[in-house]
Amino acid sequence: MEQQKMDRISELTHIARERELTAEEQAERQRLRQEYINEFRSNMKQILDNTTVQRPDGTITSLRGIKQ
Repeated sequence: MEQQKMDRISELTHIARERELTAEEQAERQRLRQEYINEFRSNMKQILDNTTVQRPDGTITSLRGIKQ
């Protein structure tokens, strides 16, 4: 996520501590937060898809496709 958007989330949070956000500000903050969460999840999935685990018996297992 772009630093400018991260800064805007922080700014809106700071404003919310001082006063009630307008409907437009609340919608903007929610949209930016959702964008951040989606990007985080995508990055984490990519990391996990490229991670392998070596077991004590020497076998190597990819985490790709494993669900808990």
